[in-house]
Amino acid sequence: MPETMRRQFLREKDAAKLLDEFSGKLRIDLKELLQTKKPSVEVAENPDAELIYLGGKPLAARLKGVLVPTLLFEKALLRLPKIVVNMGAVPHICNGADVLAPGVVKVDGAFLANDFAVVVDERHRKPLAVVIALVDSEAIRGLARGKVAGNLHYVGDALWSLLKKG
Repeated sequence: MPETMRRQFLREKDAAKLLDEFSGKLRIDLKELLQTKKPSVEVAENPDAELIYLGGKPLAARLKGVLVPTLLFEKALLRLPKIVVNMGAVPHICNGADVLAPGVVKVDGAFLANDFAVVVDERHRKPLAVVIALVDSEAIRGLARGKVAGNLHYVGDALWSLLKKG
C-alpha cells in the first residue's frame, strides 16, 4: 500500500448517504453515537481499500465492496456484539484465520448471520478482529465444530498497518 494517500472531504449529501449505509450495516445510529449532525467525512483510496475517516479518525474501510468498521473505531466496536475466544485461538485469528466453534468461549450480545461482530480474547477483552457472522449467535452457543465467523479485518493485517502509520 502506498505510504501516503490523498484524502478528500465528501460533500454533505454524499457523507450523509455513506453514514446511513454504514449505520444500517452496523445496526448503530452513527449520528447519535458521534453526537453530531454534520460530521466531516473524508475518503482516501488505494488499490486495496477505500478508507473512510470521520473527524480525522479511521471509521471504516471498503474491502472488496464491503464496508467494514476498523479496529480503531472504538465507539462502534463497543456497541457491536462480541465473540469471546480462548487464548489458544488468538494467534490464529491474528493471522487471518476464521473463527471456529471450538475456540469460542462465549458470545456477548445477539446477532444474525451476515452481521458484524468483534472478536475479543477471554483474558483482556481486547479487540482482535472484525468478523462477519456465518451463523446466528444462538446457533454458535450450541456448536461444537465448524466455522462460525469469517475474518474481515484483524490486528496486524495490511489495513491495520496502514491505519497505524497514518
